[in-house]
Amino acid sequence: MPFRNAIVYIIDDDQSVRTAKARLLKSVGLGVQTFGSAREFLDHDRADVPGCLLLDVRMPGLSGLDLQQELVARKVDLPIVFMSAHGDIPMSVRAIKAGAVDFLPKPVDDQVLLDAVGQAIDAHVLERRANAELSDIHARIESLTPREREVLMLVTEGLINKQIASRLGISLPTVKIHRRHLMEKMGVASVAELVRMVEKSGVSTP
Repeated sequence: MPFRNAIVYIIDDDQSVRTAKARLLKSVGLGVQTFGSAREFLDHDRADVPGCLLLDVRMPGLSGLDLQQELVARKVDLPIVFMSAHGDIPMSVRAIKAGAVDFLPKPVDDQVLLDAVGQAIDAHVLERRANAELSDIHARIESLTPREREVLMLVTEGLINKQIASRLGISLPTVKIHRRHLMEKMGVASVAELVRMVEKSGVSTP
């Protein structure tokens, strides 16, 4: 800590808890937004920055576990740190299995809370970075012509230019042109880099 531009969303129906946790998190340089209910949070526009939820389990209306399910359904990727004064093992297991980073019993030790929030934000930063990289790779692949994509797949299978020319029924100079263009579009200088990108993308051979 601190995490530049990170925001922790505190959702708890207890005003005193929201105030105390907000003060703690702000003291280490984190941005904080507080909400008295899960519905209030869902109706709020969120900034496109790393962050996490510090979420009470039992609240009027939507519970913390209900909110977790709703966020999964909406494909909201914010990590969750649960807090509860009434938690039990089945409840915590359910929350963790659904993707929560941690499940902390109230009252929560300040350092334990900061460590859990730090872990959650670290995870979100890495996930956002991986998603951005994957989106970039897919965009680069989409920019290829159909023939360039065919050559791409054959290159990543380990075929040399002469074999690719034979497989596709085109001339060797044409293969070399397509190969040069696709390497430029993919932004790589070696076949090894190209193979790693295609493996990350999950794109299969047509």
